[in-house]
Order: sequence, then structure tokens, then C-alpha cells
Amino acid sequence: MRILVVGDGKVGHTLAEHLTAEGHDVVMIDRDEEVLQHCEDTLDVLCIRGNGANAKTLIEADVAQTDIVIAATASDETNMLCCLVAKRLGAKYTIARIRDPEYNESLTLLQRELGIDMTINPERATALEISRILRFPFASNIEPFAKGQVEMVEFRPQPKDVVVGYPLKELSMHHPGLPRVLYAAVERAGQVFIPNGDFILHPGDRVYVAGDIVTITDYFRFLGKNSLRIKNVMLLGGGRISYYLAKLLVPTGMHVTMIEINPQKALSLSEQLPHVNVLQGDGTDQELLDQEGLKDMDAFICLCDRDEENLLTGLFAVQQGVPKVIVKNNRVTYADILSGMGLESIVSPRSITCATILRYVRARVNGSGSSVERLYRLLNGKAEALEFIARAGDSYIGIPLKNLRMRRNTLVAVIVRSGKVIVPFGNDHLEDGDHVIIMACESGITDLNEVIRR
Repeated sequence: MRILVVGDGKVGHTLAEHLTAEGHDVVMIDRDEEVLQHCEDTLDVLCIRGNGANAKTLIEADVAQTDIVIAATASDETNMLCCLVAKRLGAKYTIARIRDPEYNESLTLLQRELGIDMTINPERATALEISRILRFPFASNIEPFAKGQVEMVEFRPQPKDVVVGYPLKELSMHHPGLPRVLYAAVERAGQVFIPNGDFILHPGDRVYVAGDIVTITDYFRFLGKNSLRIKNVMLLGGGRISYYLAKLLVPTGMHVTMIEINPQKALSLSEQLPHVNVLQGDGTDQELLDQEGLKDMDAFICLCDRDEENLLTGLFAVQQGVPKVIVKNNRVTYADILSGMGLESIVSPRSITCATILRYVRARVNGSGSSVERLYRLLNGKAEALEFIARAGDSYIGIPLKNLRMRRNTLVAVIVRSGKVIVPFGNDHLEDGDHVIIMACESGITDLNEVIRR
């Protein structure tokens, strides 16, 4: 596909990197010549200097022959105008990054009037991710599939957990009451496995399990991991993520305290969020955190602008014994190091934004059968979970999975059929319209026929 990226910032550059790796023809537009030169030196892309909302620049980039335009500049208004002009000039699909909360309530109208096919709000998407993690405080990560009917939860087994020490195929024999979930992926000592029935979980493994919401909840209740309920939450920083997150948490009955260093911003937030305890002060000051009852909090979430402040304050909260600490950090390469220091839950707005846009791009790629509906990068990008819809006429329809050939290092994790979630075994089969979730240890899969063959 031919994809035009407007704005060579952190998100734009990361997107271009992933898109070129997947074989797409990428054009980058930016006003900064030095930034473009770096992009041209490091990536196989065509770079054009100019304003992405200017028709002349878009025509120079041959926008009429472009499949997708992604507007990811620092300005919401520029992104929206870019999509409007690009659509009028013949672009097939447009994506705009829109961050300002003031636009959130009118997004549907804006999309319809401006011809924007998809909008992404990084801060709100990050807030939604954090709110999901708070549902399962013991989990490091939670990913929803099949319109929320299926969840994939990452956790680390402890030495006393009943799932440790037995081959996966024998777990139900040793523990008859253990709800049946799918063990989708495991990372151990930096290596990722798609486990089979002979695989044995070890303490400290990073494990992804998948199932419907009720079964997943019952599974962790069986393991004794859902005893902690989040009631008191402290947010460090009063930025957009904190604003969206507070709006999500308060209706669930959680008591939210927010610390913001800027006096004017703190006053504004206290007016916008009347049910949140907004404090003005330096949230990195350990004495202030002690005075405001950090040790009594069930969760502490670091959302400052600077990653370094988030990491240091998060480590302090871990040392103080806060049960759940979540840290915003865009340096995903440090995730393993931070995990070893006790910071299990790391959220990256940049990664969440890029992953969301890549899912949309994948869904637009037409394969010989079923294209990707959703894509999630797991375990720091070492594995992917992909959601497809099975189609009538494909060779795998109606044939038991045990009689089909599976691509190496892939696994059929979950099937959703008419609202019913199925954890598949060898005798199960696929039908037309099934939502199929595939686990893979490689990138670039765009079609279900690439994974399953007759």
C-alpha cells in the first residue's frame, strides 16, 4: 500500500519504521529539513519538505494515488485540515491524531464533516489502557479482542501458584476446578514461546492467558490473585492522560487524588473534576507524598511529562509498598530492566498510538481471504496477537484444526462464534463469520490463509 505520513515526530517516525518493515511504500512530509534528512538516512522512505495541510504539498506527494494518509503533527487543527484536503484530492482513507479534550465530544461530527476515517487520541487511549489494568491489579497488561468479548491478560506466576510445575495438558487433571483458558504466549529469559501441551510454566515467566471476561475473572480468582480491589488511587501529574483517567475512574467508585505542580492548572482541574481531590504541589517530593498518604494508596500512577520523574517516583512508590504502580514511559526498550526493578506495568502513549494505527492499516490490506481486524504487539514486540474473521470458501472452513497445517510458531488462541467464546482444541473447527485470534512470534501476517492451510 502507498501510505503518506504527515509529521516526522516520534509517532510519525515510529509508524514509518514499522510500515516500511511490512513492505508498504511510505512518503513522509515535514517542514523541518534536518528531521527529514535523518528520516531519509535511516528509513527507506520518500521525504518531502512542506506543510502537510497545503494542497500544493499534497499534490507533490501524489496524494491522489495514496491509499492512507496519516496526519500526526503536533497540531490537531493541522491534522484535521490535512485529512480534509487529502480526501478532497483523492486519498482513499485518512487518519488524524486529535489530542485536545475539547474536540472529544464532537469527534463524530468532525469525522463526518472533514472526511476523517479514523481518529486517535493518544492520551485517552492510554487512560483506557490504565483503567483496564486497574481492573486486574496483579496484571501487567490487558488486551481486549472481539469487541471486548475476549481478554488477553499478562501476569507472572508465583512459586506457590497451582499452574506452576505441571505440563499445561495435565493442569485440569491435577486441578479439576481450574477454569479453562488458553495459554497464548510465554516469555522466559528474553525468549518467547508459543506453548504446547508439554510446556511447563516457571515462576517469574511472563505469561499471556486468553478467554472470555467471566472465565478470565474466575481463573484468577481460582489462583487467588484478585483479592486486591483498587479503591484509592493517586495520580502524579495533571496532564491530559490524568484528566481522561480520572473521568473513567470516578464513576466506578474509586477515590482519586491528583497532584499537579502548576497552580493555575491545578485550580482549573479542580473545577473540571469536582469529585477528584486535586492537590497543588511537587509530586516528586517524597515528603509531600508521605503527607498525602502514599502508603495508604491501592494504586499510584505516574503520568508526568518527563519519563525520568515517572520512573524515579514510581520506584519510590514500589519501595513504600504501594500494591499497584503504573508508570508512563515511552522508552519501551527499557521495559525488561524496569521490570527487574519492580515496575511491572509500563504504559507508552507512543506505542499505544502506533499499535492502534497499525491495526487500522492492517485491516485495510486485502489478502486472498481474511484481512486483519485487530493487531496487538505483545512482550515488547516479540509476539503479536491478530484478530481475523473467517470467510466462507476458504480451504480451512469446517475442517478440525488437528487436520490442518499450521504455520510455524503460530497458534489459534480463541474462536468467537455468535457471541460465544471457544478456547479451541484439535477437534474444533472454523465456520464462516468466526472471529479468530491468532498468536504469532513473527510480524507481517496479513491473512488467515497464511496461518492455516488444508
